[in-house]
Amino acid sequence: MVSVQHSVASTDGVTPLEEILSDGLTRDTRTVLAQALAWARECYADRQLTSGEGIFEHALGMALIAVALRLDLDARVAALLFAIHEFDPDATERIEARFGPLAAKLAEGLRRLNRLRVSSRTEQGTPADLRAQTEILRKMVLALAEDIRVVLLRLASRVQTLRYFAAHKDFANLDIARESMDLYAPLANRLGVWQLKWELEDLSFRFLEPATYKTVAKRLDERRVEREAFIADSIARLKESLAAIGVHAEVYGRPKHIYSIWNKMRSKNLDFEQVHDVRALRVLVDEVRDCYSVLGLVHEIWEPIPQEFDDYILKPKGNNYQSLHTAVRAADGRSMEVQIRTWDMHRHAELGVAAHWRYKEGAKDGGSEYDEKIALLRNLLSWRDEVTDGAVWEEHTKAAALDDTVYVVTPQGRVIDLAAGATPIDFAYRLHTDLGHRCRGARVDGQMVPLDKPLASGQIVEIITAKQGGPSRDWLNPQLGYLVTSHARAKVRRWFVQREEEETAVHGRTIVTRELQRGGLAQANHEGVAEKLGFRDVQALYLAVGRGDVSGRQIHNAVLPEAAVATEPEVVIREEKKTSRDDRVLVVGVGRLLTQLARCCKPVPPDAIQGFVTRGRGVSIHRADCTSFQHIAQQHPDRIVPAEWGAHAINARALKEVFPVDVVVEAHDRSGLLRDVSDIFTRERVNVTGVNTVSRSGRAHMRFTIEVSGSDFAQRLIQQIMDVKGVVSVRRA
Repeated sequence: MVSVQHSVASTDGVTPLEEILSDGLTRDTRTVLAQALAWARECYADRQLTSGEGIFEHALGMALIAVALRLDLDARVAALLFAIHEFDPDATERIEARFGPLAAKLAEGLRRLNRLRVSSRTEQGTPADLRAQTEILRKMVLALAEDIRVVLLRLASRVQTLRYFAAHKDFANLDIARESMDLYAPLANRLGVWQLKWELEDLSFRFLEPATYKTVAKRLDERRVEREAFIADSIARLKESLAAIGVHAEVYGRPKHIYSIWNKMRSKNLDFEQVHDVRALRVLVDEVRDCYSVLGLVHEIWEPIPQEFDDYILKPKGNNYQSLHTAVRAADGRSMEVQIRTWDMHRHAELGVAAHWRYKEGAKDGGSEYDEKIALLRNLLSWRDEVTDGAVWEEHTKAAALDDTVYVVTPQGRVIDLAAGATPIDFAYRLHTDLGHRCRGARVDGQMVPLDKPLASGQIVEIITAKQGGPSRDWLNPQLGYLVTSHARAKVRRWFVQREEEETAVHGRTIVTRELQRGGLAQANHEGVAEKLGFRDVQALYLAVGRGDVSGRQIHNAVLPEAAVATEPEVVIREEKKTSRDDRVLVVGVGRLLTQLARCCKPVPPDAIQGFVTRGRGVSIHRADCTSFQHIAQQHPDRIVPAEWGAHAINARALKEVFPVDVVVEAHDRSGLLRDVSDIFTRERVNVTGVNTVSRSGRAHMRFTIEVSGSDFAQRLIQQIMDVKGVVSVRRA
């Protein structure tokens, strides 16, 4: 923890703290940093973060880490003022007025990244889902930051938080440690900020695995002084030998951190003493031939350990990583690893397009375009000593911006990656197909937005849905801009295709049933007909018939050979029905009169009926409660005659007599509704002679004309239809 309470002024009026904050910058920047420091101290006062750390102390810690990273003046100012927005609604304008637009932009970028704190700690789903979500979060952090310095400051903020927790023994919240290990340490690794990566890993490991951390730390501390002395002696000895053979090289000790040691012990199932690179050297030379010269020299000085030599120069790794790795036994009996590579190999390993970070993180997938952008961002860090103009740095980072993808967040904290320009409907379909079908509105950051509004990275998107319904055909119109992703367009097209197929199949099933009834083959098995005609299943038969690809004659021919014996009796029955049909209704007690059932109400026995004497078409039979009949009865009471059902109508079921009935269904529209209602008719072996469906505003209006033997049977069908999901009302027309 850095304290500023006891800072004293130097002879020229600049405090030691201001001297440190301006290290590496021109002298005139001290005044600017002093102003930012004073404003931060005044604004933050004694306020604290949710972690319990003072906001001013946290800002100061970030700024000092920015100094260690050799970041420029704008970044250091933004670090000091990172939380000003929480207390000053005009912070962006005030920062810009006092410190310039770049500092204001960096501070605003930090505020945006801080919104990730909740979403990045989501722990729902399978391990594979969590790994994928973490990968998306890493990309989202980079995408949200138009300037790479924002990401570096976010990493600095997390390091400072972990340092604060390390100084306080009552730390108990593991979410931050886990988030740091899974999200921020890999980001630091990708950007080549090794000092932050190692500290993030070690501090997170300390909290996540305290017992293991203490064990490994104790093993290292037991011989730290001895190990450091050994490394210094080894460097001096190797440099002297290299000078003797005339090889120009840089030799330095490669530190091994606690988490890295434990990770190798765990992944390779090793004991502490078996980790050869607890003590390690790295040698950088000018030419490839010098690598092998150094290797021979190393093996002369120390005893090589069998099976512990890898030539990645002759056989590079899959990511084109090149280096010589060898392990040797020192005079004290302990092992030491030596890595030998050229400067070009070293730059490639640290910053190259081959993306050495993917090897380190165990990734095996593609993403070369993304890798190249990360490599460019990492190269920017190596340029920071030469790039002093903030505008130039901003121009370079824009060239590396990951702007071909947007990253948005669900209300539950899950991050979704979408193509640039994606709309709320694209987002809904990415979450779930049914959610996309029922999407009717969207809130972005709490505000209602049009469904064709492009989303931006970092926004929180909530979808408003209807209980039932489907997509609009307007969504498929590219001029209207509702859909951008091919995934969503394919889902919408598939919905309409399925809807059309369902309606075609219902129509086809009606035709098959009717054709079989006409041939006296009503009991024929539809699956058998489909098999005889060469279809894979009965649904394929219904679709073919509905499209007109199969005729009624083909259906008859497929069933007729098996039904030949049953055909003759059926013909006799049909003749009997035909000769006695006029006795279905008795008018004033007399049968065999010319009668017809009214189409407006379609009476069915045992409905109460009455007759109306028409002009030239006999007597029209209506239900007594028919509104049309009641209207004409008031106008022509003299033409009303009593009527009742005859014996053939009363015994309609036994005589296989049927009557047409209209059934009207009102329901919430949904996929499969028509199919579910039609299944009832099929199960009850009801012939459907007409279907009319209309859907408006998520509401389905369906009218079926069916043939039944009586109103009691029709009422039973109505009760069954009422039980179908989404049905609101069912009635006879």
